[in-house]
Amino acid sequence: MKQFIWKILNIKKWKFLIINLISIFLIIQIFSSITTAKNSQSNYTIEPNITYHTVNKNQLKLNLYQNKKSGLHPILIVIHGGGWIKGSKDDGDEPFFAPYFDWGFSVVNIDYRLASTALAPAAVEDSICALRWVTRNAAKYKFDPKKIVLTGFSAGGHLALTAGTIPNVTKFDRLCPGNELLKVATIINWSGITDVNDLLIGSHQKYFALQWFGNQITSRKLELAKSISPINFVRHGLPPILTIHGEKDTFVPYSQATRFHQLLDNAGVINQLYTVRSAEHGGYSKVQKREIYTVIKMFLKRQGVI
Repeated sequence: MKQFIWKILNIKKWKFLIINLISIFLIIQIFSSITTAKNSQSNYTIEPNITYHTVNKNQLKLNLYQNKKSGLHPILIVIHGGGWIKGSKDDGDEPFFAPYFDWGFSVVNIDYRLASTALAPAAVEDSICALRWVTRNAAKYKFDPKKIVLTGFSAGGHLALTAGTIPNVTKFDRLCPGNELLKVATIINWSGITDVNDLLIGSHQKYFALQWFGNQITSRKLELAKSISPINFVRHGLPPILTIHGEKDTFVPYSQATRFHQLLDNAGVINQLYTVRSAEHGGYSKVQKREIYTVIKMFLKRQGVI
């Protein structure tokens, strides 16, 4: 009986020890996360809701994350996703661009007109206007105009590609015309749409693309879609382009990325397609994210941005 009681006491002791160890581990993890967040935030100051463009009394705003380091900074323009029909700069995307602060970047995270406010090509026009705002205000905010980087996920990737590569800017900057040369150093495209027509008709048709075009597809709208599809802009002289795309992505078909980068290769454009194996549309693991940001950092280093 004594031996039985002793065993029970030992079991309880070990359970108590294990519970305490788990508790200590969790506390360390939480503290580590808080410390990391504070360290990241110590790299910049935030100036929210700067108006970069006004259309029909709609004030389009951006959040500026100003790097505290002295001198000129590379500048990252972040364009959120959401299929052109939803999303906001205030959706908590800071982890998406947080690594850039350690690389010396300042960041602007922009809003644009969604389909509920204005149909295609309004979001394209706004993205170009945001690029013009950054170019125009480079001296004021200590942005390095030779190191402007565009990035975005999904529809944001499409808008980043479009703003950075569109051949006829004057067709889409009528609301914010200017004499500044709109030139970017690189584009980091996360699962962006490169062929808009592919999502409007055929087997890859998507509801969000239809909604962006008013749910009525005409020959005129298909022509418009072609004019804002990056796959149709490929030519020699484009800025270097890195694409991150899930191998099993069907929301924005992986085939769009492979076709696009084959054309870039043929045109002699510096580019890289990083395939996230077995991944769908985002939702990458921590390990995959670490690998992705390592690839991004090396790509930016090769282009002389950092």
